[in-house]
Amino acid sequence: MKNKRNVFSLLFLTSFFLVFSGQAQEKKTLFIILDGIQRELLLKNPTPHLDQVMAEGGYYPAHVGGMRGGYSQTPTISAVGYNSLLTGVWVNKHNVKGNSIRRPNYHYWTIFRHFKENYPHKTTAVYSTWLDNRTKLVGENLEATGKLQLDYHFDGLEVDTLGIPHDEQSDYIREIDRKVAAYAANDVREKGPDLTWVYLQHTDDMGHRYGVSPQMDSAIQEADRQVGLIWSAIREREKKCNEDWLLLITTDHGRGDGGFHHGGQTDEERATWIVSNKALNEIASRTPGIVDLFPTMAEHMQLSIPKNQAMEVDGVSLLGEAHASHLSGSLSGSNLSLDWKGYGKGKKGLVWVTPTNQFRYGNSDLYRLLGEVSLEEESANFDLQIAPDNLKVVLELPTGFLNVWVNAAD
Repeated sequence: MKNKRNVFSLLFLTSFFLVFSGQAQEKKTLFIILDGIQRELLLKNPTPHLDQVMAEGGYYPAHVGGMRGGYSQTPTISAVGYNSLLTGVWVNKHNVKGNSIRRPNYHYWTIFRHFKENYPHKTTAVYSTWLDNRTKLVGENLEATGKLQLDYHFDGLEVDTLGIPHDEQSDYIREIDRKVAAYAANDVREKGPDLTWVYLQHTDDMGHRYGVSPQMDSAIQEADRQVGLIWSAIREREKKCNEDWLLLITTDHGRGDGGFHHGGQTDEERATWIVSNKALNEIASRTPGIVDLFPTMAEHMQLSIPKNQAMEVDGVSLLGEAHASHLSGSLSGSNLSLDWKGYGKGKKGLVWVTPTNQFRYGNSDLYRLLGEVSLEEESANFDLQIAPDNLKVVLELPTGFLNVWVNAAD
């Protein structure tokens, strides 16, 4: 009887430990931008490592470029896309209009700044083939970003023309990508940063130089091998360290004109994709935007974002329960009409409006509550009693927010 009791106690303690360990799983996020890979070429090429990630989560057609022809229309240019991902807002807010990155509006915080505000003692990392990603977009050590500090980084090799001689064929960028991916994989394996950005550039160089071509195909397959190094390191961490990793892989723009160019608003230039190791919610089936990755990462990392900042985010989480998406509106005199896509039944939302846009200057907007709406009805109308020229409208969901700017009809 004594031996049986000992066995029972051991089994109980083992089961308790396993359950407890599952609850205590540490959440980590890593996102990769593979520059300028158009959707059709990603699907055409053999990508066994990306396929492994998709098998655990999925592949999702996505978009960049904001509202085509509207207030948030956003150039399909590299740094513009990176910053839309980092901040969760389009160019009319973050103000990065090109690769020169002249005047970012740091009032729209990056995911890194929110993360450090929530978890000062957790670690962040950037591994990049472009130095400006860390120094200008994330804004490390700038007054405007609160002197934000990253814990780990590996970048700047592209400015070392002596150590890595430049060549017209851009082979040096391919070599830098290899070094960046290998360094990132090693740090993931040994240090396990909590929030990590990996950026690889060579595919974009091949697109600009050769368009749709064997060279571009080769670059995509090379990028897949580099993803495989990082994915292997993540899998090792998950097994050995009881960690729950979210891996998001995307591109910053599509390509038009035979695969050579981007920057405009054609369907081909706006068309992107997302690969995730986790199955995403119903919103992901409706061609999500690059801005949706910010709230998705915030959801996974359980970030608490102040309400005035969360109300500005243009994206919506692709993880967890879906409530609503695709908010649009119109003004006709004093009548405000709103439409959205609702998910599920019995859910309610609150509609807030303000005629000001003081947030962009670091100040607060004074919102007026119009009332409650049923999300499953997917539309609502309000008599404002006045006829404003424009309104910033926010739909508060059970978790998260949607926003849209509405101008009076001409």
